[in-house]
Amino acid sequence: MDKMITAYKSAVLDNYANFSGRLSVPGYWWFFLANFIVGIVLNVLAQVSGIFLVLALVYSLAVLIPGIGAGIRRLHDTGRSGWWLLISLVPLVGIIVLIVFLASSGDEGSNQYGPPPVE
Repeated sequence: MDKMITAYKSAVLDNYANFSGRLSVPGYWWFFLANFIVGIVLNVLAQVSGIFLVLALVYSLAVLIPGIGAGIRRLHDTGRSGWWLLISLVPLVGIIVLIVFLASSGDEGSNQYGPPPVE
């Protein structure tokens, strides 16, 4: 639980619009899980009470930039450009390829995007 909170705070607070550098596999997926859980809870509350609909929308917009930044930094760790995020626009195949890229282990040493991330 502590790793999830740390990864979430790092992506949202410390690296809000940071698109450079690298992000480790666990760092990305802990952030993804925390963001997913918060989104599910807000959407369930929005279904129960319409008041939370605006809050769910505001939250989704607020974490859009950190989510893109985390994805780009994760791709940088694998030695790929952040433009590879656009492959998700290809129906079905694109999202599968992107998940494989995001789940792949990063480069061991430094690459063109910087030194390996510290976990």
